Amino acid sequence: MSTPAARRIHGLDTLRALAVTLVVLHHYVLFVSDAPTFGWVGEIGWAGVDLFFALSGYLIGNQIFAGLRHPNGFSLRHFYARRLLRTLPNFWAVLALYALWPAFRGDAPLLPLWRYLTFTQNIHLEPGTAFSHAWSLCIEEQFYMLLPALALLATVIRAPLRWAWLAIGAAFLVGMAVRWQIWLDGMTGKAWLHHYYKYIYYASWCRFDELLAGVALALLKNGHPTVWIRVMRHGNYLLGVGGALTALAVALFLHDHYGLGVTVFGYPLLALGFSLLILAALAPGSLLHRMRVPGAASLALWSYAVYLVHKQVCVMTAAYLARIGYGPEDPTTFVLSLAASLLAGWLLYRLVETPFMALRARLVPANGRAPAAPLGNLS
Repeated sequence: MSTPAARRIHGLDTLRALAVTLVVLHHYVLFVSDAPTFGWVGEIGWAGVDLFFALSGYLIGNQIFAGLRHPNGFSLRHFYARRLLRTLPNFWAVLALYALWPAFRGDAPLLPLWRYLTFTQNIHLEPGTAFSHAWSLCIEEQFYMLLPALALLATVIRAPLRWAWLAIGAAFLVGMAVRWQIWLDGMTGKAWLHHYYKYIYYASWCRFDELLAGVALALLKNGHPTVWIRVMRHGNYLLGVGGALTALAVALFLHDHYGLGVTVFGYPLLALGFSLLILAALAPGSLLHRMRVPGAASLALWSYAVYLVHKQVCVMTAAYLARIGYGPEDPTTFVLSLAASLLAGWLLYRLVETPFMALRARLVPANGRAPAAPLGNLS
């Protein structure tokens, strides 16, 4: 998100930069080298998407809950317009590359365009299709089409704040139960790995744990400000516990990624670890909040664009280098492939994202102009 430099939080930039780095390394291993090029980091790099989910859940949830408390009120129309101007231009630009440039998508089959345009691509998604990594954007867009409307409805009917916490808790339990049942239904056949990705890993109803965790942080901040202030005093403790829980979740996934127990309980554990790291990033006294990693702010700013283009740029760069004698595990190949991904993401950010973000700032205010609706106990 193009936040002015003075308002950026370095800890969140560090986490966002870490998230996109993990994903890029994982996809290089998965689609280019097919080898443990980066060790366990490349193997667990898919969790960068989950870190993106948690960060997005907090940031967007905070926009919604803060907007509901704003004196000028909250406008669904403005929220949706700002969200779509943030995500659609980059997404459409990259989708056009896949649709109009066959060499860009390679041998991967392209789904019907309406699946991408309606953000339903991830539903029963077949592994190996073109632009498959956009599944995560589908889940985010689906989630954020529903969340503000539900939050506004809860405000209008003056729902007690505890209802929101009960809904979040129930959603976690439902997600765990659904993963349990889907695993039992199909994880014993010959095509168990295909089943896992098609019906569990890519599925909206199985992969919202981290989004919920991020929204819970936003609810805590806006619904319980006194508690939030107390929590913010323990940044390094949050960093330590969050790091330990994240390490435990990573160890479990590395040990038995597709097992029933890890499938059911691993994602909520990862969500808890990531949410505590986000709290640490927000806490003024924590090391994560104060530390400035060189280049992290820029990478965080370009992360959405890099995420969209990196996979095929890596594949194409590595294919060219292979023709002139550099293998996929040669340092020259992965350094140039990653550099090309970063350059392509920067170009997308500068040429597409930046102008539309400027347009959004001019045309769509962040809060509605209507009088504020009664917030009831949600304030």
